[in-house]
Amino acid sequence: MQEEIAQLAEEATQFIDKWAGNILFITAASLVAWLVWCVVYNRLYALTEKTKIRWDDLTLEALRTPITLLIWGWPGIISLGFLLEGYFNTKVDWLSTLKMILILGVCLWFMLRLVSNIEEYVIEQQKRDETTVQAISKIVRLFFTVIAAMTIMQSFGVSLSGLLTFSGVGGLIVGFAAKDLLSNFFGGMIVHLERPFKVGDWVRSPDRNIEGTVERIGWRMTIIRTFDKRPLYVPNSVFNNIVVENPSRMLNRRIYENVGIRYEDSQVLADIVSDIKEMLQNHDDIDTKQTLIVNFNAFGPSSLDMMVYTFTKTVNWIRYHEVKQDVLLQIMGIIEKHKASIAYPTQTIHMAPQHAGMEYSQSEDNSSSTSENKSEEQGQQ
Repeated sequence: MQEEIAQLAEEATQFIDKWAGNILFITAASLVAWLVWCVVYNRLYALTEKTKIRWDDLTLEALRTPITLLIWGWPGIISLGFLLEGYFNTKVDWLSTLKMILILGVCLWFMLRLVSNIEEYVIEQQKRDETTVQAISKIVRLFFTVIAAMTIMQSFGVSLSGLLTFSGVGGLIVGFAAKDLLSNFFGGMIVHLERPFKVGDWVRSPDRNIEGTVERIGWRMTIIRTFDKRPLYVPNSVFNNIVVENPSRMLNRRIYENVGIRYEDSQVLADIVSDIKEMLQNHDDIDTKQTLIVNFNAFGPSSLDMMVYTFTKTVNWIRYHEVKQDVLLQIMGIIEKHKASIAYPTQTIHMAPQHAGMEYSQSEDNSSSTSENKSEEQGQQ
């Protein structure tokens, strides 16, 4: 037993002495290569900072970490090959496949980082629609991921033609099993392509209790931040079956009010209507190119009603209310200028005095005649 242990220890010592030098050399070479890359990266970074073009900075930033992984990963695989071949005394063939997977992974990682950097840069410039930029970047990421996955499968000996044939049958099974997921995916595709709304838009649906600001449009769901700051997660398939209103794309905002004055002020009604219309036509925040109507509209139960119908130039919600307030205050001032008043619900009861007195006299005569008849009957008794 002791002889076997001693023999194993001797073999282990010979194995370590044989391969330790190679592994240490590879590790030292990797360290030197990494230090050289750090120096080169810093020099290139200083050069790209001086240029006015932003794309070289984005590419260099995307290269930094993948190259570091390649510098340490490739020698690591070689060292692993030395260890396994020395221990088993056979050549390990699958290490070459592992090296190719490493290269593909590094290239894929670089492309994904580059696409993300470009996406952030374009969004920061605010020259392109954010929703469109995000949609294109997602499609590009998906494209490179699929290409890398197919290449890796082919390196393992998987037949792509057989895989595509199987995907036709398997697609039906997956389609039935994940129909809701696919429905949300294609719903997201429709939202990205047709663009009924984009990130930052205020949207609402008359069909559903959905209203708020679009915060993110994903492939499965859209995040809408309601006005009380609650997140609302809406599956994309919902947008295929509901009506979506996008107030953010309004060209104007409407002021539509019915103003009533008293019946006693009917003589100045025409002048009030004329002055209000003139005020709106000269108002700086009213869009006179749109429909503008100020007319006596109806005989109300307790007022003479005027319709004021116009549009503001601004579509901003806060600014719109400021303009509307100013318009209403000026309408009040015009009514007061003509010594009229805004009507409020009232009821007037008219009684004919002659008719009321006649009824009183007849009732009084009837009561007096009745009393005389009673007194005569008592005298006869």
